[in-house]
Amino acid sequence: MKYFYLIKNPEKDGAGRVGEEIRRYIEDRGGVCRIQEPGEEVSRGSRKNFQYTDACRVPEDTECVITLGGDGTLIQAARDLAGRRIPMAGVNLGHLGYLTQVGDREEVEPLLDALLAGRYQLEPRMMLQGSIVHGGQEIKQDVALNEIVITRRETLRVLKLRIYVNGEYLSEYKADGMIVATPTGSTAYNLSAGGPIVAPGARMTILTPICPHALNGRSIVLPADDRIEIEALGNDDLGQVAVFDGDIAFDMMVGDRIRIEPSRTETVLVKFNNSSFLDNLRSKLA
Repeated sequence: MKYFYLIKNPEKDGAGRVGEEIRRYIEDRGGVCRIQEPGEEVSRGSRKNFQYTDACRVPEDTECVITLGGDGTLIQAARDLAGRRIPMAGVNLGHLGYLTQVGDREEVEPLLDALLAGRYQLEPRMMLQGSIVHGGQEIKQDVALNEIVITRRETLRVLKLRIYVNGEYLSEYKADGMIVATPTGSTAYNLSAGGPIVAPGARMTILTPICPHALNGRSIVLPADDRIEIEALGNDDLGQVAVFDGDIAFDMMVGDRIRIEPSRTETVLVKFNNSSFLDNLRSKLA
């Protein structure tokens, strides 16, 4: 690799300084590293809801995106650049990272050396596409790398949700919400809610109720190609929202459905060492 694009979370301490160090390191070794600075004018045709990265400003010759922040920064970059299939590598400046490749300063230079020398592997990760259907018409759509969550807008309120899989009725839930997660997202909100940990290379979708008001409220694991529909029940038209990767939230009225299926878009992550998912999991859980 030679052409890099650096995305930094401006809210992380030291992101600017580390970003400049990475840029100089890459360019001193014959590479090209561009950084999109905050406050730049938005390009014509850009997504209006991007967080850190205007996809229209990322050059076409970019071979790798490096994120500085945490898992959230990498996930946001994946959403902002959905469809570009640019490999991503993350430098963790946060607390706990399952997706970011390195977290210690002494690991950054070996990562950059490996990228420049082509010593890496690419790992495609499935994403979810969610579509809000109101009155039979699709009104909103977005993608998620980790999860799509249907949750309550107000506190201390129970949601009533009806679940369909491939058009077949599955069950009704009374709960604080429902998580629909990818294997990548299995170690995020899904894990906190008691759901299973799934190896990121698997292709499946995980349904995990949030604080279900039933004794049998367990996670359900489905094949990735299944289409899930969740219908909002009850009598409160603004009681629930659908949240994509903890970022974009769409209101759901009573009778609305959200249709969730695998996205044609994948996120491609860079793996530069021989550590396995189990190695990473063991170190994080320790």
